[in-house]
Amino acid sequence: MFLKNSKKRLLASILTLFSITSFAPAHAEGQIRIAEQHGIIYLLLHVAQDQKLIEKHGKEQGLEIRPEWVKLSGGAAINDALLSNSIDIAGAGVAPLLTIWDKTKGKHNVRGVASLGNYPYKLISTNPNVKTIADFTEKDRIALPNAGVSVQSRILQLASAKLWGEENYKKLDRLSVTVPHPEATAAILKEGTEINAHFATPPFQDQELAGNPNAHVVLEAYDVLGGPSTATVLYATEKYRAENPKTYQVFIAALDEAAQYIKNNPEGAADAYLRVNKSNIDRDQLLAIIKSPDIEVKLTPQNTFTLADFMHRVGAIKNKPASAKDYFFDDAHNASGS
Repeated sequence: MFLKNSKKRLLASILTLFSITSFAPAHAEGQIRIAEQHGIIYLLLHVAQDQKLIEKHGKEQGLEIRPEWVKLSGGAAINDALLSNSIDIAGAGVAPLLTIWDKTKGKHNVRGVASLGNYPYKLISTNPNVKTIADFTEKDRIALPNAGVSVQSRILQLASAKLWGEENYKKLDRLSVTVPHPEATAAILKEGTEINAHFATPPFQDQELAGNPNAHVVLEAYDVLGGPSTATVLYATEKYRAENPKTYQVFIAALDEAAQYIKNNPEGAADAYLRVNKSNIDRDQLLAIIKSPDIEVKLTPQNTFTLADFMHRVGAIKNKPASAKDYFFDDAHNASGS
């Protein structure tokens, strides 16, 4: 019942978005529609929204910009919205970016706009018998934003390939279920549902570990990927970037200022998150997350190619990228991206 209700709510939100925007004309220079998902990993966008940085930089360029903010759950919904021209800027994991880059190569030519920063994703379990991914059994269910295709799912597949061989990279897919982060967190905290594991992101993983003594870390994404890495990114179509050059550059400038703001004023960034999300998360816990040395908020993507190379090897994407430059736009902040 938990999963059925979750899927119904997700479908309803997608249909509502499409009913409002699917047939809207393409936005002209000076307008931008941005889709994000849940969590602190979208802090760059939250600060830009709270501080009205897009509006600020737009005025400096003679543009009256009124950004539209849309919240969805899951890379598949984000990608559908982008290709249906319901949004202009997509915010999702590296895996959904790679999937849509591969599918639109030579057509819409979707590519990455910027990183949202490096954040440590953690696989949490409440099952005391599960110490590593090798301990999962048919009794376990792992919540993910999009089972089989999200960045968490791809990282879990990469971990499985390393443990059992690449021919078995989907070994844990059968235990994965699609659930938005807030609902998955509620399931971990309360227990009693079929979900007893969650491949989470901040602040959800932190809330789970603090709120349930049975919750423990089974796997960390940084360990699978070989170090700090960008898991969540922003991306857009080549057409939008080409037809809206001023708005696009305004957006980049706003992101850059937001990154500096977070670095220099973590307290202000925490308050921005609370205001934008109307969140009831403990402020001290939130501030500790933002100040964590494992987190680096920046526009330049880092260590994304590990996942791209894996996805090509197992046939998840057909086109083989030579480097991150193939699936990110050639903007200055992406020049040294990896």
